[in-house]
Amino acid sequence: MAARAGLSLPAIAFPVLALGFVILAAAIGLNIAAPASPLSWALSAAMIAIMLGAVFAAVELADVIAHRVGEPYGTLVLTLAVTVIEVALIESIVLTPNSPPALARDTVFAVIMIVCNGLVGLCIMVGSLRHYEQEFQVSGASLYLNVLGALSVLTLILPNYTSTIVGPYYSTAQLLFVSAITVVLYGTFLFIQTSRHKSYFRAEDVAAFDGRRIYPSNRAVAVSVIMLLMALTGVILLSKKFAVILELGLNRLGAPQAVAGIVIAMVVLAPESITALRAAQRNMLQKSLNLALGSSLATIGLTIPAVAVTNVVLDKQIEVGLSSRDALLLTLTLFLSVLTFASGRTNILAGLIHLVVFATFLFLVFIP
Repeated sequence: MAARAGLSLPAIAFPVLALGFVILAAAIGLNIAAPASPLSWALSAAMIAIMLGAVFAAVELADVIAHRVGEPYGTLVLTLAVTVIEVALIESIVLTPNSPPALARDTVFAVIMIVCNGLVGLCIMVGSLRHYEQEFQVSGASLYLNVLGALSVLTLILPNYTSTIVGPYYSTAQLLFVSAITVVLYGTFLFIQTSRHKSYFRAEDVAAFDGRRIYPSNRAVAVSVIMLLMALTGVILLSKKFAVILELGLNRLGAPQAVAGIVIAMVVLAPESITALRAAQRNMLQKSLNLALGSSLATIGLTIPAVAVTNVVLDKQIEVGLSSRDALLLTLTLFLSVLTFASGRTNILAGLIHLVVFATFLFLVFIP
C-alpha cells in the first residue's frame, strides 16, 4: 500500500489570503501608485509577501498533482503553473502606461540565462558534489535543446536581421507568424513528451517512506487542484499591483531596464528551482532537467505568443531582438548546453562553467 502525502498549511492558507487581499484592496480602493502613507506601505509589503507565498503554494500544489500523475506529466504540470504566473506578471507590466517595450524580451532572455546557466549549473554542481557523476537520458535532453535553440534564435536573434522594420523589431505579420511557429513547435514537443516518446523524459522517483512510494490521497489531489486554481487566480489578480510596485522601486533605485525582467524571472522560477535542486540532491538529475529545460521552452512557447497578441490588439510595438552582446551570450549558452548534455553524464566542471556564464550575464547587466 502506498504512503500518503498531505498538504502543508501555507499551501492552503496563501491561495485564500491572495484572493482575500484582492477583495480587500478593491473594497478600500488601494492605489499603489498614489502618494505613500504608512498604511499603504504596510499593505504593499503585505501584498508582496502574500503574492510570493501564493507562488510557492502554487508550485507545492502542482507538485502534489505531479506525484499522482507521474513523469513526464508531473513536471509539465509544474512548468505550466509557473509559466501562467510569469505571463500574468509580464502582461501586467506591458499593459501599464509607458511600459518598457523590451520587457517581454528581457524576461524571456533572463529565464533562459537563469535556467540554462544558473539553475542547470547549480543542479549539476549540487549533484556532482554529492554523487560525483549523475546520469540522464541524452535523447530527452537533445529534444529540449533542439526546440530551445530553434525558438531562441527565431524569437530573439532573427528580428535583428529582418528588413521590413529597422531595428530589433518584427512587423505585425512577422510577429504573428513567429508566434504561430512557437506554438506549433512547443505543441509538437509536448506531444512527443507526453505521448509518442515519453520514455525519453521519464525520471525514476526515489522518494519513499518506509520503503514505499509516496502517493497523494484522492482527497489531497482534489484539494490541490482547487487550491492551485485559487492560487493562480490570486497571483494573476495581484500581479497588476506588483507590477506598479516593481516599476516604482526600480525607478527610485535607478536600476537598468533589464533588471525588471530578471526580477520577474527569479520570482516565478524560485520555487521550481528549489524543486529541481532537491531532485538533483536525490540523484534525480533527469527530473531536474525536465523542470529546468521545460521552463525555458514553456517561457518562449507561451509568453511570446501571449504578449504578441496583446500588443497587436493594442497596436503597441514590442522590442524582441537581443543586443549583439546578449546574442553572443545566448549563443555561448546553447553551445555549452549541447556539450554538457551530449554524453549522458555530468560532473562538477560542467556545472562550474555554466555558473561562470551566468555570473557574467548578471555582471554585464549592471556594468555593460
